[in-house]
Amino acid sequence: MSDTSADLVILGGGSGGYAAAFRAAELGLSVTLIEKDKLGGTCLHRGCIPTKALLHAAEVADEARDAETFGVKAVFEGIDIAGVNKYKDGIVSRLYKGLQGLAKAHKVNLVEGTGRFVGGTTVEVDGTRYTGKNVILATGSYSRTLPGLELGGRIIASEQALTLDYVPKKVVVLGGGVIGVEFASVWASFGVDVTVVEALPRLVPNEDEYASKQLERAFRRRKIGFKTGVRFTGAKQDDNGVSVSLESGETLEADLLLVAVGRGPNSAGHGYEEAGVKIDRGFVLTDDRLRTNLPNVYAVGDIVPGLQLAHRGFQQGIFVAEEIAGLNPRVIDERGIPRVTYSHPEVASVGLTEAQAKEKYGSDVTTFTYDLGGNGKSQILKTSGGVKLVKAPDGPVVGVHMVGDRVGELIGEAQLIYSWEAFPEDVAPLIHAHPTQTEALGEAFLALAGKPLHVHS
Repeated sequence: MSDTSADLVILGGGSGGYAAAFRAAELGLSVTLIEKDKLGGTCLHRGCIPTKALLHAAEVADEARDAETFGVKAVFEGIDIAGVNKYKDGIVSRLYKGLQGLAKAHKVNLVEGTGRFVGGTTVEVDGTRYTGKNVILATGSYSRTLPGLELGGRIIASEQALTLDYVPKKVVVLGGGVIGVEFASVWASFGVDVTVVEALPRLVPNEDEYASKQLERAFRRRKIGFKTGVRFTGAKQDDNGVSVSLESGETLEADLLLVAVGRGPNSAGHGYEEAGVKIDRGFVLTDDRLRTNLPNVYAVGDIVPGLQLAHRGFQQGIFVAEEIAGLNPRVIDERGIPRVTYSHPEVASVGLTEAQAKEKYGSDVTTFTYDLGGNGKSQILKTSGGVKLVKAPDGPVVGVHMVGDRVGELIGEAQLIYSWEAFPEDVAPLIHAHPTQTEALGEAFLALAGKPLHVHS
């Protein structure tokens, strides 16, 4: 058995793992990055990127259907799913090649194979041991299912949904969170009859209630069916379709059942528990500096409790690389991580919901909602929705919640406002270009600062 040493050994080449590798290399550390599949992980190959490519294709389909609304003559003839997949896969391929080039440019030792953490600061791959002065565990997540609900055939997870070579006629989506509503949005634009089933009382239940209501209203207009506050009890499939049973006694018939009940931490089978890493419900426990209970062993990304977002893992990877290099980076504020659901319309948020703010600060929390009906660019785009601000008593804005097409592009400014603990009076004087959707943020802060302009009383 051979042994290879480096300053840093990273198990997992997804967003968190490769970000840590590249940043550590920039800081002069020797890096070994171990990945059993493809560099880029779930986000690039089976998650964020291909899903958003489908969502853009869906947007183009909707625009073709509605072209006359804009005075443009066009005919929508249908979805060429082979062409859609070629477009999607081409984007993934180009980004993957770019990532491989960056790994070479950073002189990262990329090891292909299934790694197992064997204790200390050592990871073993096919009989070869890679020992670092430090180790980062970054093995990502997997699609969850429910007890007794086995994936296969007509019962699929998001990974299989991304590779379908046909457009189904009717789909039931189990789960009304981010993944569920994004696929529901895509399929509805592709002409599919979609019903979303969510056990909690509303769609995107982790978002502010205002955002949920706005999304539900938009889904009704789009004729996307959804049933909230009802539990799934079982599913049966045959050659003709799948039958989905609900606790209410109702049975839904469909071509496919998409199971979108969240993602679980991919920690099993990697030797973590055997090596003494503290685990809770499959998640690797860390402190706020992402250190596990073992010396010189860190964890980042979806295996760490919290939001399972690629950009969270990416930032955590950078943080740990800088921590190891002795730069003492600032601890990541989990509440300050932006969240975007890329459905039609989009939902984007950062900070506390109104309910969370009231739990923390009491009932004197102030909120203001600006309707996109007053925003010129939103009217040009023919999107509805709004911006909701949540302000602490005699304090800064602690939450920003937005609904509308393309509002995900506004979340950067919202994150700065939250992270800098800005008061409405700090933001109101800032100039927002006209006509843009960023004006909606500006108008909301003008109103909250006591000088509303494009706001109906």
